[in-house]
Amino acid sequence: RQAQAVCIPSIHLHVTAATMQVSQKDFEKAQEEVKLLKRDPGNETKLKLYALFKQATEGPCNSPKPGMLDFVKKAKWDAWNSLGNLSQDNARQKYTELVSSLVSAESASQKKDVPPEESRHNGYETILVTTKNNITKIMFNRPDRKNAINHKMYREIIKALEEAGKDDSTIAVLTGNGDYYSSGNDLSNFTSIQPSEMEKMAKDGAVLLKEFVDHFIDFPKPLIAVVNGPAIGICVTVLGLCDIVYASDRATFHSPFSQLGQSPEGCSSYLFPKIMGLAKANEVLLFNKKLTAAEACAQGLVTEVFPDRTFQKEVWARLEAYASLPKNSLAVSKQLLRSMEKEKLREVNSKECEVLKERWLSDECVNAIASFFQKKSKL
Repeated sequence: RQAQAVCIPSIHLHVTAATMQVSQKDFEKAQEEVKLLKRDPGNETKLKLYALFKQATEGPCNSPKPGMLDFVKKAKWDAWNSLGNLSQDNARQKYTELVSSLVSAESASQKKDVPPEESRHNGYETILVTTKNNITKIMFNRPDRKNAINHKMYREIIKALEEAGKDDSTIAVLTGNGDYYSSGNDLSNFTSIQPSEMEKMAKDGAVLLKEFVDHFIDFPKPLIAVVNGPAIGICVTVLGLCDIVYASDRATFHSPFSQLGQSPEGCSSYLFPKIMGLAKANEVLLFNKKLTAAEACAQGLVTEVFPDRTFQKEVWARLEAYASLPKNSLAVSKQLLRSMEKEKLREVNSKECEVLKERWLSDECVNAIASFFQKKSKL
């Protein structure tokens, strides 16, 4: 489900004092501005906006507490209730100030100029796609969400891989913006789903995942992952489909499938035992073992590890050297290396997605995700 800014219904309050009219006008303007935000401010900020809006328009929390398993309504109720007896005037002021800070931050971010020699690809919201020195860089760009992948981001990465496969670049690079490479699936993809929608959600999710992984399997050029920080879930499993994986020494690799009542994807059920051996793959895929960068390198998942302080400088210098090699020679050589496995990988991907669809509909998976959110809410 595409992440959206909080949508607040417009209201009109009757006020008399001129100062209150100005305040109310600013409040209504803030309600309109929040709808125009292009970047998802994150669930925590959206909850603050919701709570302040309710406090400003209705006063202190006056609704019954939702049940423990109604995660979305409970989170909203908790946020509103936490404001206590904050006055409506102060709530309006805080709401307006929060929206103003979000608008300013987004405006400042948009004003950062891309160097003239770097060509930026338009049409993306959750990723940054640029081409420079024969390298197309696909950067996961939801740093406030630890680069968690929502449905929109899945589709944008698919689109970026399609374009990078056809453009004039020699190689393509995946990396993350901020402290994380990617925290994997945005689990908000699984929340706010009504019981009647579960089957459709599972079916659509499996179709999207299969298409996503197929684009890694079929990518025609060298595809290199530059893992700048922790990697979780789907962004770990598809590393087996990349041609080279460079990692900062602060990166970690974690695929907590059984912890969330799910099962492996990204062709990891086939590739990980081939890469690291069955016993080590079992620790990672069955028993949720988190690997350090050094461990992942020792087991063959990572090509080389670099000190974090020199990571970006060393890696990009090396990538620029790779990108100066004959483009067609690299592409043909990659196809030779992958051709024997391509049909097998497509078969594995299809099977993994079918199994995952069943897992998503299981009580075990629903309960595991519910348990995860309950633990997270207590932190």
